[in-house]
Amino acid sequence: MKTTKQLKKDFSFTLSRLSHEIRNPITLISSELQLMADSHPELCSCRQWDSLMDNLDYVKELLNELSDFSHSQTVNLVPTDPKEFLTTILSCEKTMLDYLGITLEIHIEDVSPQILLDRIKMRQAIFNLIRNSCEAISYPGGKITVGLRKINDRICISIKDNGCGMTETQTANIFQPFVTYKSEGTGLGLAVTSEIMAAHHGQIKVTSTPKQGTTFSLYLPCLSEI
Repeated sequence: MKTTKQLKKDFSFTLSRLSHEIRNPITLISSELQLMADSHPELCSCRQWDSLMDNLDYVKELLNELSDFSHSQTVNLVPTDPKEFLTTILSCEKTMLDYLGITLEIHIEDVSPQILLDRIKMRQAIFNLIRNSCEAISYPGGKITVGLRKINDRICISIKDNGCGMTETQTANIFQPFVTYKSEGTGLGLAVTSEIMAAHHGQIKVTSTPKQGTTFSLYLPCLSEI
């Protein structure tokens, strides 16, 4: 009987093959449609054309997230200063949040222990959570609070929003692949984030209250504790 680890590995491999096989014809279809639009510009004015392109974009996004999910357990861990890492990420995200009219509040403690990170994968995980918060809040007027602190032998990165919040039933299922409570969403962003945390020997927790907001907390072991 296969172990849970082997089953997850097989599942990731199947997703990788599936996304690869689908991506080729999708790329071909996209190229053909672009040629049609160049030859017959009047097509772009049709309502059906916009719907077609929207659905094509959705399939592309789904394929990208399938690829992210299938590779989320593959990490290259290097010693990293969590304060410097998070500060760099937030400086990049602030421009987008300012554009959306979302207030970014930052509380970063001066923690000394380093952590082992795949900087690219962990940046993706934090971006997924910030994007999730953006989609949950009403802006302008929305607020996202990001914190960094040391709790016992772990570093905690928290991302809190004042958005629509979730029920207890919803929070129990949000890390499962293809589970989404949005009208537009693949249901893979939080699943990818959860897998990335597992690959870092970390943990992700969520607390939420309907109509008040949601807090995601990422717990990562300090380098000396691994």
